[in-house]
Amino acid sequence: MKPAFAVWITGLPSSGKSTLATALAAQLEVRGTDIAVLESDALRRIFTPYPIYTEEERNTFYRAMAYVGKLLVENGVPVIFDGTANRRLYRDCARQWIPHFLEVYVDCPLAVCMSRDTKGIYKKALEDAASTVPGLQAPYEAPERPDLVIAEDREDPESAASRIIVKLVEHEYLPGCS
Repeated sequence: MKPAFAVWITGLPSSGKSTLATALAAQLEVRGTDIAVLESDALRRIFTPYPIYTEEERNTFYRAMAYVGKLLVENGVPVIFDGTANRRLYRDCARQWIPHFLEVYVDCPLAVCMSRDTKGIYKKALEDAASTVPGLQAPYEAPERPDLVIAEDREDPESAASRIIVKLVEHEYLPGCS
């Protein structure tokens, strides 16, 4: 069995992470690679059903998310992490646990993220109904050395997903096209 891999897609809330994760999963499936997408909002409903988004809670949540990804990868299931993970240490934990790991940074201007705020988190922050939104009241630590940067406001998700696949092939996490 070829070792599985993980791709962590990180960026500000509403930057396009989920759209990119969906496009990447679809392209991987076309290549015959079954993939597990660990979407932070879905996992949060299970791990922290009444989230308060404190630093301590985020530490626990992202550590648990990374651990689930580690277990899947160890059992041959490739993983896409779809999560803001606003601190580098959250993503670094997954990188330490998962040998075949890519970090993809979705670089999207805050104004663009705020304009497409489908969940209303930026609106809540501006109305003082939320106090820990990454990029506004809580820090977002962009990756220092991401494996790939996606300029989301200038690149469509399918092209970006294709670039991730090229990077997976370059790292020999996926076989190249024959």
